[in-house]
Amino acid sequence: MTESWVNYAERIGVDLHLELSGPGGRRAALTRALREAVRGGRLAPGTRLPPYRSLAADLGVARNTVADAYAELVAEGWLTARQGSGTRVAERARPLRRAVDVPAQAPARTGGPRHDLRQGRPDASAFPRAAWAASYRRALQAAPSEAFGPGDPAGRRELRETLAEYLARARGVRAEPDRIVICSGFAHALRLLFGRDAPGSTGGAGGPAGGGVLRGPLGVEAYGLGFHRDLLAAAGVRTVPLPLDEHGARVAALGRERAVLLTPAHQFPTGGPLRPERRAAVIDWARARGAVVLEDDYDGEFRYDRRPVGALQGLDPERVIHIGSVSKSLSPALRLGWMVLPERYVEPVLAAKGEREGWASVPDQLALADFVACGSYDRHVRRMRQRYRGRRDRLVAALAERAPHIEVTGIAAGLHAVLRLPPGTERTVVEAAARRGVALDGLAAFRHPDGPASAGDGLVVGYAAPADHAYGAALEALCEVLTAA
Repeated sequence: MTESWVNYAERIGVDLHLELSGPGGRRAALTRALREAVRGGRLAPGTRLPPYRSLAADLGVARNTVADAYAELVAEGWLTARQGSGTRVAERARPLRRAVDVPAQAPARTGGPRHDLRQGRPDASAFPRAAWAASYRRALQAAPSEAFGPGDPAGRRELRETLAEYLARARGVRAEPDRIVICSGFAHALRLLFGRDAPGSTGGAGGPAGGGVLRGPLGVEAYGLGFHRDLLAAAGVRTVPLPLDEHGARVAALGRERAVLLTPAHQFPTGGPLRPERRAAVIDWARARGAVVLEDDYDGEFRYDRRPVGALQGLDPERVIHIGSVSKSLSPALRLGWMVLPERYVEPVLAAKGEREGWASVPDQLALADFVACGSYDRHVRRMRQRYRGRRDRLVAALAERAPHIEVTGIAAGLHAVLRLPPGTERTVVEAAARRGVALDGLAAFRHPDGPASAGDGLVVGYAAPADHAYGAALEALCEVLTAA
């Protein structure tokens, strides 16, 4: 990037002298320049920064470039943003006596890992604060008074109608608003479907009295999230592991299970979609057995090197429960998800949820409805798809150069990759990474205790969580671990 010097005199009296140079795009250069200005004391605590539009025009960059740079620095604690007072330098962001006293890779004093390469974590610094705030304001202004009373356990109608349109368009889901129930995420959906302690649960649709809407045994993929298995075990649900291969779960192994939980668009964590003939076979099994398929569509929006794989639910809406959320696409902090249910399960799920909405914030539901309806959600997903694809490409390139003996798989979609390791080395490498401050997971952490170790030794490396400015150092640390192993 060519060097650009800007002297900016804003009406409020701030004079910014910024150097936009170095690696990365304009947003990375602007973020770096502002951070150094605060760190070095040139921007004193409490200083008000120029509005997005003004600074963008003066720098010759897009308004979103400035907005994203400000948002990242707010997330890091360098800046604060409050409605009515603009964006300011944080009061506790005291300048260092000498900028050179701080090592370039000094560990963060947060008690967490220096480099977070754990799976399932989106880039928190990329949350679209400005667009979300605009949707929140519009939603509150347009909301009827009754929206601020006891909430409908099904969720706000505005959100269910918007989701029905979006899921049909983007994921091939055959959904009607009355078949959608809002929840606070996938774990909450499992609790409603299987949990013994769900309010009002009466064991509808064949479930046992005092139990959940569904009952076990439940077929699950041999590799998946242990948290979900623990939740099911606490509800008294026996899980039966299904073997995996490069084409996904081997659904032909299903027998007398009453339901099966799958990640058909992108098997978690090994990667890859369920092949078409197996998708058809599991629907045939569910029809023959009177069973149901639970579809975890945890990262359906993020596809890079292949065409999107439509939702399994589209093959038979009466045999598939489609479950999704905004945890990967927006933020897990929002705690918003949904179930698209077969007709026979709608009332039992609502009974399990209780008479009033006790989980998902109604203002947040209204804001998400506006965010999707106005196109902001699609724009954010497209932007993040490009960002995460770039992150993935940097990971693959770094490993090809520094650790060519490591095979990288599962990279056509999602927010993580699987690094294949020589047999017997996984635990040693995970421990070595931890000593270097690199947080990641081994494949063994996701294996069902009764399932075969068919995936072999490997690492599950998330490439979404680190902010742009920290990603290069995280890759360097990872490569050092792998070359030393």
